[in-house]
Amino acid sequence: MFPVKLLSFLMKKLLFVFIIFLNCTTFCFAQKVDRNKFIKDSLDFYINRALTNWRIPGAAVCIVKDNKIVWMKAYGIKELGQADKVDINTLFMIGSNTKAFTATSLAILQTQNKLSLDDKVTKYLPKFKLDDAPAGQMATIKDLLCHRLGFQTFQGDFTFYNTNLTRDQIITKLGQEKAAYPFRTKWGYTNAAFLTAGQIIPVVTGKPWEDFVRENIFAPLGMINTLALSADMPKSLDRTVPHTLIDGRLSPIPFCQIDALAPAGAISSSVNDMSKWVLALLNDGKVGARQVIPLAAIKATREPQDIVGSVSHLNGEEGYELYGLGWFLQDYAGHHLVMHDGGVNGYLSSVTLVPQEHLGIIILTNTDQNDLFEALRWEIMDAYFKMPFRNYSEAYLEKFKAGTAVEEANDKKLKDTVALNHPTALPLTAYIGKYVNPLYGNLTITQGEGNDLEMRFEHHTHMFAHLQALGGNRFYVTFSDPTLGKAVFPFYVQNGTVTGVKVKVANFVEYNPYEFRKVQ
Repeated sequence: MFPVKLLSFLMKKLLFVFIIFLNCTTFCFAQKVDRNKFIKDSLDFYINRALTNWRIPGAAVCIVKDNKIVWMKAYGIKELGQADKVDINTLFMIGSNTKAFTATSLAILQTQNKLSLDDKVTKYLPKFKLDDAPAGQMATIKDLLCHRLGFQTFQGDFTFYNTNLTRDQIITKLGQEKAAYPFRTKWGYTNAAFLTAGQIIPVVTGKPWEDFVRENIFAPLGMINTLALSADMPKSLDRTVPHTLIDGRLSPIPFCQIDALAPAGAISSSVNDMSKWVLALLNDGKVGARQVIPLAAIKATREPQDIVGSVSHLNGEEGYELYGLGWFLQDYAGHHLVMHDGGVNGYLSSVTLVPQEHLGIIILTNTDQNDLFEALRWEIMDAYFKMPFRNYSEAYLEKFKAGTAVEEANDKKLKDTVALNHPTALPLTAYIGKYVNPLYGNLTITQGEGNDLEMRFEHHTHMFAHLQALGGNRFYVTFSDPTLGKAVFPFYVQNGTVTGVKVKVANFVEYNPYEFRKVQ
C-alpha cells in the first residue's frame, strides 16, 4: 500500500503527464492531417476520438461517392452499460430525415398524375382549416412541405409531439392554432404540416403513409431493415437505445412514440439501408439500370420554395439557406448542398447530398447531446473539396461545453434557491387545481411530497412535472421526461387568487411558452 501523501503525489504526476500526452496528441493529429488522405488515413481515428470526447455511445457513418460506397462503418455500443456493438444494420431513429421520404412520396404521386403538388389541401382533406380561414382555403401541398403556413419554428410541437393525440386530432388542433406570421410571408418549421401532407397519401392511394413508403421506397431500394413507425423500434432485435444527459450524466431514456406525427419524423433506419436511399438519390433515382424513384420526383423536392435565411459557417464563409420539399438547400465552397438533420428523443442524425460531386454523407448517433452529427459532415466535405483541415469537432465541442457550463450554473442556482426553503406567496393549496390552454387542453396540479407540487398533462399520459418552490409564485420544474428539460414556471395571481401558470419546455421541443388558465 502507498502512503496517502505519496499516492497523491504520484497521481498528480501521472495526471500531468496524461494531460501533456492528450494535448500533444491533439496538436500532432491536427498538424499531421493530410487533407487529401483524410478519408483514407485519418477519418477512423478522428471519429473514434470524437465519440469519446462527445460521450456518444454508438454511431454509424457512410460516405458514398460516384455511385459507390467509399466508407461505411459502425462505432460503439447500442446501449450504455451493455456489450452489444453497433453494426451497419443496427437501427437508429432518423427523426426529421423522415421528411424527405414523405415529400418524395408525394412527388412520386405527382409523376403518376394522381395529384399535383400545387393542389389545394382541401381538395383531399375537406375539413382542413387554418385559423386564418382564407389561408386554409389557399394552402397547397407544397405549402405543407416547405414550412410556409405562417407558424413559428416548432410552434405547437409540445401539444403534438410524443402525446396521445391521433393524426386527425393533431390536424384539427393545427387549424385552431394562431399563426405567428401572415400566410406565406415567413418560413417556420412546422412538423404538423408534414403530418397533414402525409395524410393526403391514403386519400389518393387507399394506403396509409407508412404502407406507401414501405412499398414504394423501402422495398424497391432494398431497405429491408428500415421501420416506418416508432412503435416498431423497441421490438427490433438489432437497434440502438436513445440517450441523453441527465444532470451531467449520460443515460438511456425511453423511446419516443411519435407515430401520430409519423410523416414528420418516425422512421428508424440503419446506415446500410440509408446508403441505398442516398445512392439512389444521387443516381437520378436509379438502382443499376432500374428506375426506382422517378427523376422528376427527385427534382421536384430540390426546387427552392422558401427562404430560410443566411448561414455562417465556422470557416467564416457566408451563404444562403433555402428550403425545398423535405430538404434544406445551401451553398458551400461553390457547391450546392441538399441536406437535412434529424432529432428525436435520444437521437441526432444528418444526411447531406452534394449532387454535382455525386457525394453523399450519412451520420447517425444515439444521443441527442452532440454536435458531431453536424461537425463531421463539414469535415468530410472539406476533405473532398480540398479545403484546409479545421477540426470542426473540437470547435463545436468547445462551444457545446461552454453552453452546458452556463446551463449547469443556472440550474445550480435554482437548486440552491430551492434549498433555502423560501415561502410561497400563497399556501400550496392555492396552486392546486385544474388549468386549461385552448390549444393543448388540460393540466392538473396536485400535492406532491412535502412542500412540492406535481403537474400532470392531459395528452402526455406517461409524463409528469415536479414543482419545487423558489419563493413567491415561482417554482423550479423538472420533467420526468428529460427531453423536456428544466424550467421556472411563474404563476399568475390577482387579488390573492391564482389565475394561471406559464409552462415552458425545452427548445428542443418548442420555443413558445404556454399560458394555462386556472379553472378550478
